[in-house]
Amino acid sequence: CFFYGYWNPIYLTLLLTSMAGNFFILKKIILSKKSKIYLMFGIFFNLCILGYFKYRNFFFENVSLVTGSEYSLKNIFIPLGISFFTFQQIALLIDTFDKKANCKKLVEFVTFVSFFPQLIAGPIVLFREIGHQINLILKNRGAGLKYLEIGICIFSLGLFKKVVLADTLGIYVDNGYLLVSSLTLIEAWILSIGYSLQLYFDFSGYSDMAIGLARMFSIRLPLNFYSPFKTTNIAEFWRCWHMTLTN
Repeated sequence: CFFYGYWNPIYLTLLLTSMAGNFFILKKIILSKKSKIYLMFGIFFNLCILGYFKYRNFFFENVSLVTGSEYSLKNIFIPLGISFFTFQQIALLIDTFDKKANCKKLVEFVTFVSFFPQLIAGPIVLFREIGHQINLILKNRGAGLKYLEIGICIFSLGLFKKVVLADTLGIYVDNGYLLVSSLTLIEAWILSIGYSLQLYFDFSGYSDMAIGLARMFSIRLPLNFYSPFKTTNIAEFWRCWHMTLTN
Protein backbone atom coordinates (compact mmCIF):
# COMPACT_ATOMS: atom_id res chain seq x y z
CA CYS A 1 0.00 0.00 0.00
CA PHE A 2 2.91 2.33 0.70
CA PHE A 3 4.37 1.46 -2.71
CA TYR A 4 1.10 2.32 -4.48
CA GLY A 5 0.24 5.35 -2.32
CA TYR A 6 3.72 6.86 -2.73
CA TRP A 7 2.83 7.79 -6.34
CA ASN A 8 -0.48 9.45 -5.44
CA PRO A 9 -1.99 8.91 -1.96
CA ILE A 10 -5.51 9.81 -3.17
CA TYR A 11 -5.61 6.85 -5.54
CA LEU A 12 -4.72 4.49 -2.71
CA THR A 13 -8.32 4.97 -1.56
CA LEU A 14 -9.46 3.71 -4.98
CA LEU A 15 -7.38 0.52 -4.63
CA LEU A 16 -8.63 -0.06 -1.08
CA THR A 17 -12.25 0.63 -2.05
CA SER A 18 -11.96 -1.74 -5.01
CA MET A 19 -10.53 -4.48 -2.80
CA ALA A 20 -13.12 -3.95 -0.06
CA GLY A 21 -16.01 -4.07 -2.54
CA ASN A 22 -14.68 -7.14 -4.33
CA PHE A 23 -13.98 -9.05 -1.12
CA PHE A 24 -17.54 -8.38 0.05
CA ILE A 25 -18.90 -9.64 -3.29
CA LEU A 26 -16.52 -12.62 -3.18
CA LYS A 27 -17.89 -13.69 0.21
CA LYS A 28 -21.46 -13.33 -1.08
CA ILE A 29 -20.64 -15.55 -4.10
CA ILE A 30 -19.22 -18.19 -1.76
CA LEU A 31 -22.03 -18.12 0.80
CA SER A 32 -25.16 -17.03 -1.07
CA LYS A 33 -27.54 -19.18 -3.09
CA LYS A 34 -27.90 -16.25 -5.51
CA SER A 35 -24.23 -16.32 -6.40
CA LYS A 36 -24.81 -15.62 -10.11
CA ILE A 37 -26.53 -12.32 -9.31
CA TYR A 38 -23.60 -11.30 -7.11
CA LEU A 39 -21.17 -12.33 -9.84
CA MET A 40 -22.96 -10.14 -12.39
CA PHE A 41 -23.03 -7.26 -9.92
CA GLY A 42 -19.31 -7.75 -9.21
CA ILE A 43 -18.40 -7.60 -12.90
CA PHE A 44 -20.58 -4.50 -13.33
CA PHE A 45 -18.97 -2.87 -10.26
CA ASN A 46 -15.46 -3.44 -11.60
CA LEU A 47 -16.24 -2.35 -15.15
CA CYS A 48 -17.85 0.87 -13.86
CA ILE A 49 -14.63 1.77 -12.03
CA LEU A 50 -12.50 0.93 -15.05
CA GLY A 51 -14.86 2.66 -17.48
CA TYR A 52 -15.03 5.89 -15.49
CA PHE A 53 -11.28 6.39 -15.25
CA LYS A 54 -10.23 5.07 -18.66
CA TYR A 55 -13.15 5.82 -20.97
CA ARG A 56 -15.18 8.67 -19.44
CA ASN A 57 -13.77 11.40 -21.67
CA PHE A 58 -13.80 9.12 -24.72
CA PHE A 59 -17.51 8.40 -24.14
CA PHE A 60 -18.52 12.04 -23.69
CA GLU A 61 -16.43 13.19 -26.67
CA ASN A 62 -18.32 10.76 -28.91
CA VAL A 63 -21.69 11.73 -27.42
CA SER A 64 -20.93 15.39 -28.10
CA LEU A 65 -19.95 14.57 -31.70
CA VAL A 66 -23.24 12.69 -32.28
CA THR A 67 -25.54 15.15 -30.51
CA GLY A 68 -23.70 18.39 -31.26
CA SER A 69 -23.63 19.22 -27.55
CA GLU A 70 -20.56 20.43 -25.75
CA TYR A 71 -19.38 18.90 -22.51
CA SER A 72 -16.85 20.52 -20.22
CA LEU A 73 -14.28 17.73 -19.86
CA LYS A 74 -11.61 17.75 -17.23
CA ASN A 75 -8.44 15.74 -17.52
CA ILE A 76 -8.61 12.54 -15.50
CA PHE A 77 -5.37 10.95 -14.39
CA ILE A 78 -5.68 7.22 -14.97
CA PRO A 79 -4.71 5.40 -11.75
CA LEU A 80 -1.63 3.21 -12.08
CA GLY A 81 -2.41 -0.44 -12.71
CA ILE A 82 -6.19 -0.02 -12.69
CA SER A 83 -6.61 -2.45 -15.59
CA PHE A 84 -4.43 -5.07 -13.91
CA PHE A 85 -6.03 -5.14 -10.48
CA THR A 86 -9.53 -4.81 -12.00
CA PHE A 87 -9.13 -7.73 -14.42
CA GLN A 88 -7.51 -9.87 -11.71
CA GLN A 89 -10.45 -9.33 -9.37
CA ILE A 90 -13.01 -10.01 -12.12
CA ALA A 91 -11.19 -13.26 -12.94
CA LEU A 92 -11.16 -14.23 -9.25
CA LEU A 93 -14.92 -13.64 -8.95
CA ILE A 94 -15.56 -15.80 -12.03
CA ASP A 95 -13.17 -18.56 -10.87
CA THR A 96 -14.84 -18.56 -7.45
CA PHE A 97 -18.27 -18.89 -9.06
CA ASP A 98 -16.95 -21.77 -11.23
CA LYS A 99 -15.36 -23.43 -8.15
CA LYS A 100 -11.87 -23.06 -9.68
CA ALA A 101 -10.57 -20.82 -6.87
CA ASN A 102 -11.01 -20.88 -3.13
CA CYS A 103 -10.05 -17.54 -1.59
CA LYS A 104 -11.76 -17.16 1.79
CA LYS A 105 -9.26 -15.26 3.94
CA LEU A 106 -8.92 -11.49 3.73
CA VAL A 107 -5.13 -11.62 4.10
CA GLU A 108 -4.64 -13.93 1.10
CA PHE A 109 -7.11 -11.88 -0.98
CA VAL A 110 -5.35 -8.58 -0.21
CA THR A 111 -1.92 -10.15 -0.81
CA PHE A 112 -3.07 -11.48 -4.17
CA VAL A 113 -4.58 -8.20 -5.41
CA SER A 114 -2.01 -5.73 -4.08
CA PHE A 115 1.20 -7.79 -4.52
CA PHE A 116 3.47 -4.90 -5.44
CA PRO A 117 5.84 -6.45 -8.05
CA GLN A 118 3.03 -6.90 -10.59
CA LEU A 119 0.45 -4.44 -9.25
CA ILE A 120 1.05 -1.62 -11.75
CA ALA A 121 2.49 -3.32 -14.83
CA GLY A 122 1.45 -6.98 -14.78
CA PRO A 123 1.62 -9.79 -15.61
CA ILE A 124 -2.09 -10.42 -14.98
CA VAL A 125 -2.23 -13.24 -12.44
CA LEU A 126 -5.01 -15.70 -11.65
CA PHE A 127 -5.54 -16.66 -8.02
CA ARG A 128 -5.44 -20.35 -8.88
CA GLU A 129 -1.89 -19.83 -10.17
CA ILE A 130 -0.42 -18.30 -7.00
CA GLY A 131 -3.00 -18.87 -4.25
CA HIS A 132 -1.28 -22.00 -2.92
CA GLN A 133 2.08 -20.18 -2.93
CA ILE A 134 0.63 -17.36 -0.82
CA ASN A 135 -0.88 -19.91 1.56
CA LEU A 136 2.48 -21.65 2.04
CA ILE A 137 4.10 -18.33 2.95
CA LEU A 138 1.27 -17.43 5.35
CA LYS A 139 1.77 -20.83 7.02
CA ASN A 140 5.52 -20.17 7.24
CA ARG A 141 6.21 -23.05 4.86
CA GLY A 142 7.50 -20.98 1.97
CA ALA A 143 10.95 -21.22 0.41
CA GLY A 144 12.34 -18.22 2.34
CA LEU A 145 15.35 -16.70 0.57
CA LYS A 146 16.01 -19.81 -1.51
CA TYR A 147 15.21 -18.04 -4.78
CA LEU A 148 16.67 -14.63 -3.93
CA GLU A 149 19.66 -14.97 -6.27
CA ILE A 150 17.68 -16.15 -9.29
CA GLY A 151 15.15 -13.40 -8.59
CA ILE A 152 17.90 -10.77 -8.66
CA CYS A 153 19.19 -12.19 -11.98
CA ILE A 154 15.75 -12.09 -13.64
CA PHE A 155 15.08 -8.60 -12.26
CA SER A 156 18.47 -7.36 -13.55
CA LEU A 157 17.74 -8.75 -17.01
CA GLY A 158 14.41 -6.91 -17.07
CA LEU A 159 16.01 -3.70 -15.84
CA PHE A 160 18.63 -3.97 -18.61
CA LYS A 161 15.90 -4.46 -21.23
CA LYS A 162 13.98 -1.43 -19.96
CA VAL A 163 16.73 1.09 -19.21
CA VAL A 164 19.49 0.19 -21.66
CA LEU A 165 17.59 -1.21 -24.66
CA ALA A 166 14.05 0.28 -24.60
CA ASP A 167 14.96 3.75 -23.33
CA THR A 168 17.96 4.04 -25.66
CA LEU A 169 15.88 2.98 -28.66
CA GLY A 170 13.21 5.44 -27.49
CA ILE A 171 15.55 8.39 -28.00
CA TYR A 172 16.10 7.50 -31.67
CA VAL A 173 12.46 6.56 -32.25
CA ASP A 174 11.18 9.85 -30.80
CA ASN A 175 13.61 11.83 -32.96
CA GLY A 176 12.59 9.79 -36.00
CA TYR A 177 8.89 10.54 -35.55
CA LEU A 178 9.66 14.25 -35.33
CA LEU A 179 11.18 14.01 -38.81
CA VAL A 180 8.74 11.47 -40.24
CA SER A 181 7.80 13.55 -43.32
CA SER A 182 11.41 13.68 -44.54
CA LEU A 183 12.33 10.01 -44.03
CA THR A 184 13.46 7.77 -46.87
CA LEU A 185 11.92 4.33 -47.40
CA ILE A 186 14.80 2.56 -45.62
CA GLU A 187 14.80 5.05 -42.74
CA ALA A 188 11.03 4.60 -42.31
CA TRP A 189 11.46 0.81 -42.11
CA ILE A 190 14.28 1.19 -39.56
CA LEU A 191 12.07 3.53 -37.52
CA SER A 192 9.14 1.09 -37.58
CA ILE A 193 11.33 -1.84 -36.53
CA GLY A 194 12.98 0.31 -33.86
CA TYR A 195 9.60 1.25 -32.40
CA SER A 196 8.50 -2.41 -32.37
CA LEU A 197 11.66 -3.39 -30.50
CA GLN A 198 11.32 -0.46 -28.10
CA LEU A 199 7.76 -1.55 -27.29
CA TYR A 200 8.82 -5.17 -26.79
CA PHE A 201 11.84 -4.45 -24.57
CA ASP A 202 9.74 -1.97 -22.56
CA PHE A 203 6.83 -4.34 -21.87
CA SER A 204 8.86 -7.53 -21.49
CA GLY A 205 11.41 -5.67 -19.34
CA TYR A 206 8.68 -4.60 -16.92
CA SER A 207 7.34 -8.16 -16.83
CA ASP A 208 10.78 -9.65 -16.16
CA MET A 209 11.33 -7.14 -13.35
CA ALA A 210 8.01 -8.16 -11.79
CA ILE A 211 8.78 -11.88 -12.15
CA GLY A 212 12.24 -11.36 -10.63
CA LEU A 213 10.93 -9.33 -7.69
CA ALA A 214 8.27 -11.96 -7.00
CA ARG A 215 10.86 -14.75 -7.07
CA MET A 216 12.82 -12.90 -4.38
CA PHE A 217 9.71 -13.45 -2.22
CA SER A 218 9.41 -17.10 -3.38
CA ILE A 219 6.37 -16.36 -5.56
CA ARG A 220 6.45 -17.74 -9.10
CA LEU A 221 4.54 -15.46 -11.49
CA PRO A 222 3.56 -16.69 -14.96
CA LEU A 223 5.62 -15.85 -18.02
CA ASN A 224 4.21 -12.93 -19.99
CA PHE A 225 6.34 -12.83 -23.17
CA TYR A 226 7.81 -15.82 -24.99
CA SER A 227 10.05 -14.56 -27.81
CA PRO A 228 7.17 -13.22 -29.95
CA PHE A 229 9.45 -11.95 -32.73
CA LYS A 230 10.62 -15.51 -33.39
CA THR A 231 7.10 -16.56 -34.38
CA THR A 232 6.08 -17.12 -38.01
CA ASN A 233 2.45 -15.93 -38.09
CA ILE A 234 0.26 -13.33 -36.37
CA ALA A 235 -1.80 -15.87 -34.38
CA GLU A 236 1.33 -17.41 -32.90
CA PHE A 237 2.74 -13.93 -32.28
CA TRP A 238 -0.40 -12.99 -30.30
CA ARG A 239 -0.12 -16.15 -28.16
CA CYS A 240 3.46 -15.21 -27.23
CA TRP A 241 2.81 -11.49 -26.57
CA HIS A 242 1.21 -10.48 -23.24
CA MET A 243 0.35 -14.14 -22.63
CA THR A 244 -1.41 -13.54 -19.32
CA LEU A 245 -3.91 -11.16 -20.96
CA THR A 246 -4.70 -13.84 -23.55
CA ASN A 247 -5.12 -16.47 -20.83
